[in-house]
Amino acid sequence: MATRTVLILGSGPRIGDAVSEKFAAEGYKVALVSRKGTNSINEKGYLSLQADFANTDPSLLASIFDKVKSEFNAAPSVVVYNAGSITPPPDADSVLSIPSARVTNDLNVNVVSPYIAAQEAIKHWETLPTEGKKLFIYTGNICNVAILPVPLLLNGGMGKAAAAYWLGVADGAYTAKGYRFVYADQRQDDGKLAGPTVNGPAHADFFAQLAATGANDIPWHATFVKDKGYVKF
Repeated sequence: MATRTVLILGSGPRIGDAVSEKFAAEGYKVALVSRKGTNSINEKGYLSLQADFANTDPSLLASIFDKVKSEFNAAPSVVVYNAGSITPPPDADSVLSIPSARVTNDLNVNVVSPYIAAQEAIKHWETLPTEGKKLFIYTGNICNVAILPVPLLLNGGMGKAAAAYWLGVADGAYTAKGYRFVYADQRQDDGKLAGPTVNGPAHADFFAQLAATGANDIPWHATFVKDKGYVKF
C-alpha cells in the first residue's frame, strides 16, 4: 500500500491532537505544524514543524510541503487547515475599534495562508497516484452563513466567510480531477453554532470519514454533528 500522509496546519490540544491520533490509528503518517513545533520527529513518530501562519510568504508553505514529502517520501494526500486567529475589540463599546493591522493579521491566518496551502496541495497532489483520494479540509463554523452580533467573532467570522467562498469555488472547479475542498462546520443537534461544545474527537471521526470516502455525496459545506456525522441544515 502506498504511504498515506496527513498534514495538519495549526495543530492544537483539542482538534489537532484528536485528528492526528485518529489518522495515525488509520495508518497515516502524520505531520503537524504549529507555532510551538520542534522541527523534528516527536515521541509519537509525527513530524512536528514550526510556523506562524500570519506570515503569508508563499515560500513558507512550500517549504512545509517539501519537508513532509522528504520525510515520508510522499506528499500529503489529506491537508487539514485548523489554524485560526481573532482579535477582541480594544473598546468593548465599538466593534470597529480593532486596529486595521490586527484585521490584516487575522485575515492572513484565516484566509490567505489556507489559500496558499491549497495551492501547494494541488501542486503536490499532481505527484500522487491518480486513484488515491485528495482532500483539503478547513475547520469552519456557522459564521459563513450566519452573522452573529458578537464583537469577539468579527475577524474570525470575516475570515470564515471569505475562506468558505474560495473553498466552494475550488471544490467545484477541481471535481474532474477528484480533488475535494471541504469547509467542515460542527453544529449542535438543532443546527446552532457549536460554540463551547466544539469537540475534538467529533472532528477527528468526521475528517477520517471524509478521507476514507473522498467526501463522496457530502457537499463542500459539510455540516456535521457529534456522533452523527454529516447532517444537512
